[in-house]
Amino acid sequence: MAVKASSADNRTRSTVSLCIVIGMCCFFYILGAWQKSGFGKGDSIALEITKRTDCTILPNLSFDTHLAKQARPRDLVSPAKKFKPCPDRYTDYTPCQDQNRAMKFPRENMNYRERHCPPQKEKLHCLIPPPKGYVAPFPWPKSRDYVPFANCPYKSLTVEKAIQNWVQFEGNVFRFPGGGTQFPQGADKYIDQLASVVPIANGTVRTALDTGCGVASWGAYLLKRNVLAMSFAPRDSHEAQVQFALERGVPAVIGVLGTIKLPYPSRAFDMAHCSRCLIPWGANGGIYMMEVDRVLRPGGYWVLSGPPINWKVNYKGWQRTKKDLEAEQNKIEEIADLLCWEKVKEIGEMAIWRKRLNTESCPSRQDESSVQMCDSTNADDVWYKKMKPCVTPIPDVNDPSEVAGGAIKPFPSRLNAVPPRIANGLIPGVSSQAYQKDIKMWKKHVKAYSSVNKYLLTGRYRNIMDMNAGFGGFAAAIESPKSWVMNAVPTISKMSTLGAIYERGLIGIYHDWCEAFSTYPRTYDLIHASGLFTLYKNKCNMEDILLEMDRVLRPEGAVIMRDDVDILTKVNRLALGMKWNTRLVDHEDGPMVREKVLYAVKQYWVGGNQTAAAAA
Repeated sequence: MAVKASSADNRTRSTVSLCIVIGMCCFFYILGAWQKSGFGKGDSIALEITKRTDCTILPNLSFDTHLAKQARPRDLVSPAKKFKPCPDRYTDYTPCQDQNRAMKFPRENMNYRERHCPPQKEKLHCLIPPPKGYVAPFPWPKSRDYVPFANCPYKSLTVEKAIQNWVQFEGNVFRFPGGGTQFPQGADKYIDQLASVVPIANGTVRTALDTGCGVASWGAYLLKRNVLAMSFAPRDSHEAQVQFALERGVPAVIGVLGTIKLPYPSRAFDMAHCSRCLIPWGANGGIYMMEVDRVLRPGGYWVLSGPPINWKVNYKGWQRTKKDLEAEQNKIEEIADLLCWEKVKEIGEMAIWRKRLNTESCPSRQDESSVQMCDSTNADDVWYKKMKPCVTPIPDVNDPSEVAGGAIKPFPSRLNAVPPRIANGLIPGVSSQAYQKDIKMWKKHVKAYSSVNKYLLTGRYRNIMDMNAGFGGFAAAIESPKSWVMNAVPTISKMSTLGAIYERGLIGIYHDWCEAFSTYPRTYDLIHASGLFTLYKNKCNMEDILLEMDRVLRPEGAVIMRDDVDILTKVNRLALGMKWNTRLVDHEDGPMVREKVLYAVKQYWVGGNQTAAAAA
């Protein structure tokens, strides 16, 4: 009997000891996470995620018993390289649109405002510091109207555009009344006028391009009508236009119509728009209108408001001669006829043209001698390619009523419908069945993501970047008015899928991740990267890509990466050196799958001597 009692006591003591060890493990892990969380200001999301973590697998998950090819122990436990903060003068650094570098290039045709990236030896290998006082942006839709002054401390636009109702400084915030140069009464009334001609309400128009967008109020107010506008403006004398747009939670990139093609596929947008955007549409043989024609979907609309439209009434206010304005409008009308655009209506200072559905309905195209057609066999091959004064061909049709390239359903039906580019076999090796399988796979992935990061589908992350978007499956699976996704398709991808992404009613851009993205620092709340580092293996430095991710990610922003375990192990070591809190987990199908998922949250920290000293 004594032996039995002793055995029971031993089992009880063993159970108690085990509970104590597990409890202490979790306590000290959470304590350590809190101690490493920057300054404790705003790192609640990182702490919330790590709280849910089993301390027996964090932060260095070992897969030795699960994988045939084992991860080497030294890869899992070796000290991370620590990246120091850059000097405070780099707080708004845009590597490929750097002002100092830009001035070395020709000003002709806006060449100096285009992308000019630093060579490898000039790249910064430090962390871009947020400005002192930086705070999390307001949640959408409040962010549309208010931006914290500390995040973009530039007042010049409040003075230069004061009478045009762009932006006003009030206390410690900027307020955006929704005005613009061409719509001082507000973007809503302007869009109402536009919607009386263009079918915005029924989902026919879903994707739009805003050239020379200013602070993107047009795109901001289109969002509540379920229209996604890709807005761009150069980094010019008006400080922080694109930065303001993204801080408001509106899609935008730094860009310009200059000498190279826009980084978008052909036949992408349902509508293109210019509101006094200062682009010389009639210049250089109409090359800029020809580039808009390339990215405009058959049946899509081009909207031009401001000079020279209705010049007979407005020439005095524009301080230009009648002769000059008349010549400019005549040239635009001539190029529109050449492109076979039909002028739908002119309302006040707004003119609206529509691109024909196909070449069969375009009488002027019957005489090929009247127009120079581009000879490129791939209209989507645009990365650093020069624009030429020629018209991009569109697919042939069998009937005058048929839409060139295939008809697209209204949104949201088009989101999960098979894109015409896939249905018509224009993406080699991809069938409709494979596309439907991709949809199911990404729904499964997102369900797994949201079980780890509970904030994913709540609207906490407004601006989202997918660095290797494929067919846009991730963006489609999380599609919501609470967020939008910039679907980046790497230029080195085996398949050009961006056209199909636009046919789903999503937006995106071509990009080479060996270079910096065309945006300001701290403009994305969440970054998703699937297979990205495998794709760029031996192409460029992993460290450079991760530092660029850190540059564009907001403090407290999240990252989700899925890739091979060996690659993510290396990524994890670098991420820890960038002051990211990380968690590496198995694929949702179990530990036998080599693909793993790395979750990360960027800690809160800001520039300034105190922060730099503490982080050094």
